[in-house]
Amino acid sequence: MSRRYDTRTTIFSPDGRLFQVEYAMEAITRAGMCVGILTSEGVVMAAQKRVVSKLLETKAESEKMYRVDNHVTCAVAGITSDANVMVNYARMTSQRYIYTYQEPCPIEHLVRTICDLKQGYTQFGGQRPFGVSFLYAGWDKGLGFQLYASDPSGNYGGWKAFSIGTGKQVAESIFKEDYTDDISLKNAKELAIKILSKAMDSANLTSEVIEFVTLTRDSEGNCINHIYTAKEVDDLIATISIES
Repeated sequence: MSRRYDTRTTIFSPDGRLFQVEYAMEAITRAGMCVGILTSEGVVMAAQKRVVSKLLETKAESEKMYRVDNHVTCAVAGITSDANVMVNYARMTSQRYIYTYQEPCPIEHLVRTICDLKQGYTQFGGQRPFGVSFLYAGWDKGLGFQLYASDPSGNYGGWKAFSIGTGKQVAESIFKEDYTDDISLKNAKELAIKILSKAMDSANLTSEVIEFVTLTRDSEGNCINHIYTAKEVDDLIATISIES
């Protein structure tokens, strides 16, 4: 019976479901995992890279991590082309805010603006939802370090630790056991590597399948938005012993 209602984003099924939005969310569960962990020292995000072919030439160092502004970065799970559109929109929104108010864009304001656009694509005929979920890491003077997640429906929420993509249930169970409010940045990195190792069922992780980013602040209060190079990822993994 659902087949009568899954051709439009504007048609609800009798039990109140929007199937096109649910299909977009299902696409996210098949994408590579992204993990975000909030600490008092900063935010750690790690992502699983899906290597399509070793013959594919990759010009960018990062496939799933995007620097939106100096004080905000994001990780994506889903359709990369959709992610590129949303990231460009986020960058323009951030720069417009700086131009208008002469100060960095608050993180939640930026996330809400992006989600308003995503929600609009679930509301009108002739359009499909964006098939991508985001993890946003940022800092502003109002709330400090923050971690947000959003899905194709336009819903978003703030989190202490969260994951999107395949293996989400594995990550949630480990978070419940190992995450604490006073976790350090170093321990958060170790926890992110542990989760990716368990989700990918591999104890031999390398920079070929892992991406890493941290958002911190230096002694002068400037945000350091650092996407790790391949060598830095390999060096980090080498210092961490992954329990079987």
